[in-house]
Amino acid sequence: MRWSQTFIPTLREDPGEAEIASHKLMIRAGLARRLAGGLYTFLPMGLRSLHKIQAIIREEMDRAGAIEVLMPALQPREIWDQSGRYSVMGDVMFRLRDRQGRDMVLGPTHEEAITDLVSREIKSYRQLPRTFYQIQTKFRDEIRPRFGLMRAREFVMKDAYSFDTSLSEADKSYQAMYDAYCRIFERCGLRTKIVEADTGAMGGKWSHEFMVLADAGEDGLVECSSCSYAANLEKAERSVPETERPASSESLREVSTPGMRTIEQVSSFLGCPASALIKTLIYVADGKPVAALVPGDRDINERKLQNALEASVLALADEPTILRVTGAPVGFAGPIGLSIPVIADASLKNAANRVVGANRADTHMVNFDIARDASVSEFRDLVVARGGDACPRCGSPLSEKRGIEVGHVFKLGTKYSKAFGAEYLDENGQRLPIIMGCYGIGVTRTLQAVIEQLHDENGIIWPASVAPCQVVIVPLGATPAATQAVESLAASLEQADVDCIVDDRQERAGVKFKDADLVGFPVRVVISDKSLAREKVEIKARSAASPLLVSPCDAVQTIRNLLSQAPGQRQ
Repeated sequence: MRWSQTFIPTLREDPGEAEIASHKLMIRAGLARRLAGGLYTFLPMGLRSLHKIQAIIREEMDRAGAIEVLMPALQPREIWDQSGRYSVMGDVMFRLRDRQGRDMVLGPTHEEAITDLVSREIKSYRQLPRTFYQIQTKFRDEIRPRFGLMRAREFVMKDAYSFDTSLSEADKSYQAMYDAYCRIFERCGLRTKIVEADTGAMGGKWSHEFMVLADAGEDGLVECSSCSYAANLEKAERSVPETERPASSESLREVSTPGMRTIEQVSSFLGCPASALIKTLIYVADGKPVAALVPGDRDINERKLQNALEASVLALADEPTILRVTGAPVGFAGPIGLSIPVIADASLKNAANRVVGANRADTHMVNFDIARDASVSEFRDLVVARGGDACPRCGSPLSEKRGIEVGHVFKLGTKYSKAFGAEYLDENGQRLPIIMGCYGIGVTRTLQAVIEQLHDENGIIWPASVAPCQVVIVPLGATPAATQAVESLAASLEQADVDCIVDDRQERAGVKFKDADLVGFPVRVVISDKSLAREKVEIKARSAASPLLVSPCDAVQTIRNLLSQAPGQRQ
């Protein structure tokens, strides 16, 4: 491959649209270009890396026994109504109508489509287990597309679906995919953290996320340094030591708090810490109002609340609902005298001498005692975990980090098989629902995650396994001997199954070196008249401080040795 014969439009300055390092480098290195918010065109170098990631995924999926299929991106609304997810997915789903007026969607995922297929084609235990996968474009109408490929509206995803006869067999399929994911990300050169995760709109009872640790990651997680516990912030639990109940509490008392609606305003006005306040948040769960109580210095975890309530749909109540339920405008709700269910965070079980809303405008109550002054139906872990909280497994302090989700594996159970009548006849002729799992990898997101984790101030540091080209040859000589040396090395590398690009542009050496580092080729080879006069060529690994001078006849083996030591290469 010749640089002049492909298309690598590198940039010297950071693009204005980009916010994080990987997004900036992806654009500057000429891997992709933005068409519109959340929509990107892959250029030749970016597409080569994308294809290499896909090849690794296919190899490991096939190795794990999965079977590749390809399903339509355009799907009828009916199958989403059948699963109950048409309303659950909400505005994130692209919806349209065909010329006959039928409602259609662009698939954000394919549980419905694959389960519909299996319900028609698989009837007997003899046809199971089966795991199907595809690599395909998905569509999600993100409210705020950002960070390049990290949160795009159109993206490439590998999704797989397992079908088994029992929970124990489903566990085997889950483990096979879990292990395959470990190999995939290792081969891509990524260091991942596997964390417990909430199943969300996918359903099911158990899931794990594969997170690439990065300061710019959109997702928060906590981990324990003393045991193996790790979870994303949606799922993360904490151990709550039970506090002793005070021997006595002071009398409940009203205080005027004119215009003080926020925790910060009230705590400042009353001269007390935010932790002395209790937030009363009014939600609507499956159409019914409910109150949730959390400490004033903590954020509520809505996913935990939704799970605790076993609600399909949960949303903050609007102002008219809050006024109707509490008798007060927003900012003054409290738990005293409510006629709706009240659920409280576990840390409030023996709370006393706290401040709460008085359910009356411009008024709060002090000396609130939760056992005396409110009727709480249940105490549950309801807040977002944070660094310093106690690990739910061993009690040691948790630490908080940021990460990029690149993979997610779910145990779905029978959520979809029951909805679609995906059943099988067992050995005794009994008809039973098929047990399912689903497994996703964000392929385009994985590409950018590699860049986010592996870069320096000069550009990308590609693992050899997914680099657009593993070697760049930079000719600096114009003699026939130099030209012959370049052609000979390029041919030898091709024969050794090492892909390379020759930078044959009429540019200064400094420009070529900067572009080589920016694009991030794992190995750079400089062939000049000066080095050839000494019967040497200059070979430098992208992350090395200085080059090696080796004989041209040893160049291929030296390059192969350097590539074998790079991240992502199988030993």
